[in-house]
Amino acid sequence: MESTVRAIFQQHFESYARSHRLPVYVHRAAYWLSHCRTAALGGHVRRCPEGHVERTWYNSCHQRICPQCQAIEIERWLEQQRARLLCCAHHHLIFTIPHELNALWCYNRAALAGILFGAVRAVLTELLADPKYAGGRGAFLLGLHTWSRTLALHPHIHALVADGAFTEAGVWLKPRRSHFLPARVVMLLFRGKFLDRVRTALARGRLRLPPDTSGERMRSLLNKLGRKKWNVRLMARYAHGEGVAAYLARYLRGGPLKNPQLLEVGATRIRFRCKGDAETDAREPLVLELAPPAFLERYMAHLPAPGQQRLRAYGLYAHTQRARLDRARAQLGQAPVAEPEPIGCEAFLARFTRDESASRCPRCGRALQVLALAPHATGPPQLQ
Repeated sequence: MESTVRAIFQQHFESYARSHRLPVYVHRAAYWLSHCRTAALGGHVRRCPEGHVERTWYNSCHQRICPQCQAIEIERWLEQQRARLLCCAHHHLIFTIPHELNALWCYNRAALAGILFGAVRAVLTELLADPKYAGGRGAFLLGLHTWSRTLALHPHIHALVADGAFTEAGVWLKPRRSHFLPARVVMLLFRGKFLDRVRTALARGRLRLPPDTSGERMRSLLNKLGRKKWNVRLMARYAHGEGVAAYLARYLRGGPLKNPQLLEVGATRIRFRCKGDAETDAREPLVLELAPPAFLERYMAHLPAPGQQRLRAYGLYAHTQRARLDRARAQLGQAPVAEPEPIGCEAFLARFTRDESASRCPRCGRALQVLALAPHATGPPQLQ
């Protein structure tokens, strides 16, 4: 039996769904994940013009959380970002909400994700506009990441921030401070803006409280968190932004667990490899073992709802700021942004496998031609 995420959903999701109330989009996502690159999704047949060989390729599911078919989408996203990044140093910041808010997150995923993005955006916009630090419009990408190394719920945002700002007069300014932004100021501002937005949403009835939490108890928790130090990390400065962009890409698509990390998919247990944490030894991988229901519960907690964005661009990197971005690029000696052509499947395989044999006849070397299309055999469940 293969050890893949697809195999886990094929073997265990149906029994898990019978004992849990799940949203319709979760059922639909599970269907696509369990049938990714199988005959159920259809495909196409290719044959050598000389008749030497005939091969069938099955369609992908295109789910953002699928580790089997999102590698090409990750590469396409990276090419787009490389074409837009400013040629300057970049900073990597991580904004994490306290684990005491995990229960509230579970009942308000979309709302709290929006609050988290808004708080981080407000912090960076305000500080970069302050003459003490940069004095202009910044350029940054924010990526939402919801899992820890063990797949437990751990909502946080990774920020890729250009080392400078663009003034209204059209001048690119470098930061006034050698260490960019002060960590304590960033933490205090983030904590205050996030908690203020949560309190406002609660007062307006836009958040659903967990069943075992009253409004008074939640307000008390928020007051307590307002006196606690939050986990906001400012990583070392990078000479360019491509490395951090590649880091973000790995978490935007492909899900919280990649197939090579899975060691065993059995009837009663699932074993997978993950990195150790700072308290153990990050160099030594850990092997975790979970029962199938426990694994599915952790994995599906990170399934994005339809329309939920995991990456947002602000400042000069926002798509509405193309003219300002080109003016800033000109000051840094770069040409205007040129949108790259999306990489095709064959070019992707040739780039990363250095092997074009999959699309060519092994005997005569001629390119295989599409012979026929295989239709979908079934469709996703129609649930009320």
